[in-house]
Amino acid sequence: AFYQRKRDLFRAGLARTRLVPLASAGSYFQCVDYSAVSDASEVDFCQWLTREIGVAAIPLSVFYRDGLEQRLARFCFAKKDETLALALERLARI
Repeated sequence: AFYQRKRDLFRAGLARTRLVPLASAGSYFQCVDYSAVSDASEVDFCQWLTREIGVAAIPLSVFYRDGLEQRLARFCFAKKDETLALALERLARI
C-alpha cells in the first residue's frame, strides 16, 4: 500500500508531462516511453535528463546484452513525496 500510493502519485504527475507511463505493478520503478520528447538513445536521454533537468533515470537498454533501444527510461518512485513533486515539476517542463 505504501509503494502503491507513491506509484499512483507519480503516475498522476506524469499526466502533466509528455512522457508516457507503462504499466507498473509490484515494483517501485516506473518505466516511461520518452519518444514524444526525444530521438536520443536511452543512455544519452537519461544522461541529458540528469544533467540538464536534474532528474535521474535509468536507461532500460543497459539491461539487455545487445543494448536493445526502445526509447524507454525507468524512474524510481521510492522517494519522499517532496522529491517526487519536484521531479514531476521538472519533467513537466520538457
